[in-house]
Amino acid sequence: MIIFRYLARDLLATTAAVALVLLMVVMSSRFVQYLADAAEGKIDPNVIFAIMGYRLPAFLELILPLAFFLAVLLSYGRLYQDSEMTVLHACGVSQWRIAAYTLVVAVVVAGVVAWLSLLLSPQGMARAEVLVDAQKARGEFDAMEGGKFYPLHGGKGVSYAEQVLPDGHMDKVFLVEAGADAEGKPSMVIVVAERGEPKRSEEGQASYLVLTNGHRYQGVPGQADFDVTQFVEYGQRLARPAPRNRPGWSDSIPTSALRGSSDPKYVAALQWRYSTALLVLVVTLMALPLSRTDPRKGRYAHILPAVFLYIGYLVSLNAARGAVEAGAVSPALGLWWIHLMFLGIGAALMLWWMGWRPRRPGAGLVRA
Repeated sequence: MIIFRYLARDLLATTAAVALVLLMVVMSSRFVQYLADAAEGKIDPNVIFAIMGYRLPAFLELILPLAFFLAVLLSYGRLYQDSEMTVLHACGVSQWRIAAYTLVVAVVVAGVVAWLSLLLSPQGMARAEVLVDAQKARGEFDAMEGGKFYPLHGGKGVSYAEQVLPDGHMDKVFLVEAGADAEGKPSMVIVVAERGEPKRSEEGQASYLVLTNGHRYQGVPGQADFDVTQFVEYGQRLARPAPRNRPGWSDSIPTSALRGSSDPKYVAALQWRYSTALLVLVVTLMALPLSRTDPRKGRYAHILPAVFLYIGYLVSLNAARGAVEAGAVSPALGLWWIHLMFLGIGAALMLWWMGWRPRRPGAGLVRA
């Protein structure tokens, strides 16, 4: 038990450290993307941390298998580098025993990954999607602040208001929209108004921007034949955000609902959730022999080929999931054949690690 506690403590501590580093990298990347969306007015800055918090289980479900894989490589690589593994073998600790101890820890990590993948991740993704849908359902001017420029219609226009009151009324409104005239030539519309406010129709299905006391300029840039219109009240319908096909967004659907569905997309999503837990166990079998290193070669000499093998495993699973969703692969075959293939690779590596070598023909013959 002393050796098991020593190995388990080292593996779990290294897994936590690697997972924390990977999580910081992923979260930082997502945070930058959300900040860019907030700067464009697509989402409210106040909900960024809530969305990231809800998506945290989904990040961890992919990070933990890689973190444990690297932990086995780093921890056991250190044992080989410091000759501790040699001392363990000399004291009667066989490689089978070390593999059994490692698999016990791997089962615990796989259980945590399964809990995240099957339960927490779908709940978090569903709540994050509700927030994202609520942000997309807002009007283009709902989050507008005075003294700032905001893009319109996917970057085809710019809006500006000198002051925005709490009730939504705007002072000194300036709008610029780019488009094309009847002949297909690029045209530009410039609207300047003293006041403006966003409004919705009585049914709530359409949004409008109503401007008062201003001018509208329309023409081709570089030409002097602009059409100038003075208005007392001017209304413009705002584009509605494209709705997300939520039933097809399988990552947010509860696992219980996926189990009762025969839709290939749902079957692929369910198999993927099981695969993240199986991934931990299979990569452990590959990491054990790949962690073996010569003290003269350095501690990190074996990391790069091992990481390439892990990437190949993950990419193959993603490709198989896409094939099942597209109907190119039978749901019964699904992602399981990928696991079996890499399980065979792991078994071959384990046999090599245990010292088994195929005998060459004639190796046992003695010449007369």
